[in-house]
Amino acid sequence: MATPQVDAPVPTTVDEPAPAAVRSGGVSRWLPAGTALALLYAALLASHTAPLDLAKYTFYAGWAVLLPGTLVYRALRRTPHTLVEDLGLGAVTGLVLELAAWAVFTGLGIQSAAVVWPLAVIGPFALVPRLRRHWRPRSWAATPSLGWSWAVAGTVTFTTVYVYRVFLAVNPVLPDPAAGEHNRQFIDLSYLLSLAGNAKHHVPLTLPQVAGEPLAYHWFTFAHMAMSSSIGHIDLPVVEMRLMVPAFTALTMIVTAVVAWRLSGRPWAGPVAGLLFFAIGEFNAVGGPGSYPFGSPETSVMVWASLSFTYCQPLLLALAVAIGDGLTGAGSPQPGQRSVPAYGRGGRYALVALFALASSAAKATSLPVTLGGLALVGLVLLVRNRRVPWDVVILGAIVAAAQLLATAVIFDFQSYGLAVRPFANLDFYWSNPHQLRSTAGQAVVAAGVCLAFLLNTQLRVAGMLPLLTRRRLRLEPVQWLLVGSAVAGPAAYVALNGWNASYFTHAGLAFGVIASAWGYCEAFERAAYSPRAKALLATASVAGVVALTVLLDLGAHRWQVVTADLLAGGQKPRSYSALLPMLGLAASLALLALAGGLLWRLASRRFACLRGRGGVVLLTGALLAGSPTLLLDLAHPTDGLSSFGAYPLPASRVDTARWIRDHSSPDDVLATNSHCVTRDDFARPDEPCATMESFWLSGYSERSVLVEGWAFAPRVQGGSPDPAFWDPALLALNDQAVTAPTASLLQQLHTRYHVRFVVVDRRIGHESAALGRLAARVYDNGRMAVYRIG
Repeated sequence: MATPQVDAPVPTTVDEPAPAAVRSGGVSRWLPAGTALALLYAALLASHTAPLDLAKYTFYAGWAVLLPGTLVYRALRRTPHTLVEDLGLGAVTGLVLELAAWAVFTGLGIQSAAVVWPLAVIGPFALVPRLRRHWRPRSWAATPSLGWSWAVAGTVTFTTVYVYRVFLAVNPVLPDPAAGEHNRQFIDLSYLLSLAGNAKHHVPLTLPQVAGEPLAYHWFTFAHMAMSSSIGHIDLPVVEMRLMVPAFTALTMIVTAVVAWRLSGRPWAGPVAGLLFFAIGEFNAVGGPGSYPFGSPETSVMVWASLSFTYCQPLLLALAVAIGDGLTGAGSPQPGQRSVPAYGRGGRYALVALFALASSAAKATSLPVTLGGLALVGLVLLVRNRRVPWDVVILGAIVAAAQLLATAVIFDFQSYGLAVRPFANLDFYWSNPHQLRSTAGQAVVAAGVCLAFLLNTQLRVAGMLPLLTRRRLRLEPVQWLLVGSAVAGPAAYVALNGWNASYFTHAGLAFGVIASAWGYCEAFERAAYSPRAKALLATASVAGVVALTVLLDLGAHRWQVVTADLLAGGQKPRSYSALLPMLGLAASLALLALAGGLLWRLASRRFACLRGRGGVVLLTGALLAGSPTLLLDLAHPTDGLSSFGAYPLPASRVDTARWIRDHSSPDDVLATNSHCVTRDDFARPDEPCATMESFWLSGYSERSVLVEGWAFAPRVQGGSPDPAFWDPALLALNDQAVTAPTASLLQQLHTRYHVRFVVVDRRIGHESAALGRLAARVYDNGRMAVYRIG
């Protein structure tokens, strides 16, 4: 394979001639997108999203993200591929431009004028003749078929239904007044909301829970949320709890489809990759909802609980196609395909730089995985061609520079507790503190744990195997990029320690599902199924998924009963007990596949039509094996929430914080006696804290707090779960404002730390009577009281 050359053609596909309605731009062309969008709107309205908020968000997305981003993207790429690619990758480009606009307008303190920033793009594209042509390209290199459009719309619809069922329908925007003190919410959501509130007023962000403390964290997500609120004039909780998650999951499905098509040259790799990325979960359904043996799950919780993860996905996919399109040989052209140059050198490097810079501080795990893939491409081309692949070197240098910049400037070299500790995330399952095992026995257990890890996290990328085996490792550069990045993700998880290392696995999966869909589509094309055989395979696949889901639902319940009985009987489970259901299911499916394979081989002796086609059936079954995970989430939407960090969020607290937001300045700082949370909000005053993760005040007030909860502060991450606050004198000063205030103390808080309000949670402890004499009580709802000083 030759070294990638400048402006080399990138294979793309021109579908079969489209129906006349499609070619002429008729209604049928827009029906799939319109249907998916209508269902998304319906889900939001059904979850009590105000129609006006929905209209304002639509305006914001179109005006401040899609329009400027699409124009800039069209100017940087050479040849239009499809309209859906322009809009999908244009939206991602708009997210990058939005970051620059946020920094300028927020830094100057003119956030209210941020609505005009798209004019900085629209003006030149309207006035400069060479740019004016990008408003409406004259032709497209390819035309999606209606079948492809409906398939992609189907993946978008699935994400909408899933997000509605597991998130929108079970989480109110604000605590339900009827539930009073009994509302609960996933603990991180208040923290994420506090960062978005901080981003509305600060460049760069600071830690809202400790006023003035630097925030060494991937916070680009929250700049986007701040712009959504500022430009759209939308309440931040509405952005977080309603609008952002379904919008970004839909965008991710669209971008996945166009990236897989662009890189593989096969249109149907797009919707297949989308299904593998979202509709098929980890191979772990038998453990039941809330069971995550190898770190955070890809979709079942993280799609709504980690907004940085949700925000970064389309950025990372866009980076993958910007890099991959620069690597020649993105698939061998098939009959009916033609090669089209995608980007010029300058446009390619500019897009890589834009997407890399945005991805770097959108999620810290994205660029290291990408660099792993580029390193493998460079090594393969160096060995194969015996000369330096300079184009790959330049691409790698751009990505590495973005990573270095983020590490030094945004993250301040903080590791958040990650350290090189090989197998630290796996050795819990083969540790043997109470039982002696022989060396051979320990080796068997360790091998079983590694197998469980691969099955749990990597079964969806099994479609890569046809690429690797049929080509005998003589892959094209873009395929090496996908394979290398897909391997780098889980390899980093194995090499490092901690829950957060699982985000490397997720980043690798973005590349892996594209390679998997590519390999599956190639294998499916070679099998050359008849229309009847395709329908039979689809029917059998659906029936198999339904049957497996029902069986696993029953099995998960039974396993939980057995585990509870063992614990009640005083038996200690073995270190690997949690993995036994998964391994048992895998063994059962393997035996079923073996028996089916033998029968297929016998039948193929008589029926020639079966010969050479059994492998696709087996691969289809392997890829679909994780489908029950998300389907069981749909059946039990609250199980994951109740088992995954849900803490009390009383309406009285939120009402207090929002009153402060409406009656204070963004520069005002708050003091409070609320630092920790407990599982039970009605715990006794002497009950120990569950964790120093009180974020509700900074979250819903959009104000910084002198000292609130500090468990997520960068300087304490990686230590003990809740270490003592690093500035005891400041903490004492903060707490004395409630328990032992004096005139001089309150004056010091006001003049030195800009504290304007003292917020008292009386369930934690009543305020001193002196506070009422020294400060004005301006709000009181029984449980909460607010005093203004200065």
